[in-house]
Amino acid sequence: MSIKDNFLKAISDDSFGLTVVKPKVSTNKDESKIVIEKFMKILEFYEKNKKEPSKEASREERTLAIILESIRNDKNQKAVVKELDIYDLLKSDKDNFELITDVDIEKIESFDDDPFGLLENESFNNEDIFTLKNVTKTFEMPDYIATRKICKDFFKYEELFKNLQKDLQNKLRKIEEYRGERFIQKGLFFVLKGVVGYVADVGILQKQNNKINARLHCIFENGTESNMLLRSLSAELYKDGQVISFLNEEIENNLSQISSEDKSSGYIYILKSKSNDNQIRDIKNLYKIGYSTTKVDERLKNAKNEPTYLMAEVEQIAIYKCFNMNTQKLEQIVHQFFGNSCLNIQIIGNDGKVHTPREWFIAPLEVIKQAIFMIVNGEIIYYKYDEKNECIKAL
Repeated sequence: MSIKDNFLKAISDDSFGLTVVKPKVSTNKDESKIVIEKFMKILEFYEKNKKEPSKEASREERTLAIILESIRNDKNQKAVVKELDIYDLLKSDKDNFELITDVDIEKIESFDDDPFGLLENESFNNEDIFTLKNVTKTFEMPDYIATRKICKDFFKYEELFKNLQKDLQNKLRKIEEYRGERFIQKGLFFVLKGVVGYVADVGILQKQNNKINARLHCIFENGTESNMLLRSLSAELYKDGQVISFLNEEIENNLSQISSEDKSSGYIYILKSKSNDNQIRDIKNLYKIGYSTTKVDERLKNAKNEPTYLMAEVEQIAIYKCFNMNTQKLEQIVHQFFGNSCLNIQIIGNDGKVHTPREWFIAPLEVIKQAIFMIVNGEIIYYKYDEKNECIKAL
């Protein structure tokens, strides 16, 4: 049966209308969703059968093959599902190989009938024909692929993605290098293979083989979702991903769950020195992590005359108002966590005495914010700060 005959038969047998693919997919969300759903059926087939659908097969498989061909030939549809194509299914075989016809081995009566020279191997007769070589090993599908599906309640998250774009445009957030699984937590936005994702929830943290893991609920901007494992996402982000920074108020919200009965505990703040002293000014990633029971502005009024502020004005980088918690204890844990990167300097105060400030640390700002976050949710006990590489690592 010719390709044309197969195509016509598939259309006539297509009771579900799966082959009705518009020649051009607009930016209409409903149309894009249809294309995504169809392509995901193809992905599911590939994951189950370890091959792309063929036209020389059952009606269902033949239908999928025709859909795949249609998507391949339409640049607009390809653009819609490009980020989902982890198996390069959108790239047609003809892009890399010269097409040859199928050979029916049963019809080859002698070596003279071998049109492609498949049997021309000098060592053929010397080898055991039952010894298999170069056979692809059975493999498990990546966790983040195996659990991917259409998000039926995506409408609940659409506004989050819209606000994210505004935050990026207004420079309230920025896209950063992925530094490890300690950054993966509820509320995190990330970019994986060019697609923005959102960690909607994090399951119970478990430690296995000295590694932290948890089941995540991730939502993607293309309307899909996945219940991947934390370490699976981490591995993919290392290969081809980035994270998007938190807003200061997001960190603050995680420091407290406020109600009318809650009591303010104080403020945790992060400062940067404006000192003109070369030995201070030239230090990269130097920040003060402090605690105050009064408003931070009041606390900093006399900064230029206090050794604890290095006898100079300071810039407020982040301030977190905390409720119902021992904020002083939080500060102590932060200082202990970054203890090995504490600034070692002596400052002469207005009283003529030598002072040694102990609240200044050399660490990237995002790492400091992350540490505060991890202390609050209890994850910090599984990690340590690597001052040499300026990153947080699992114990």
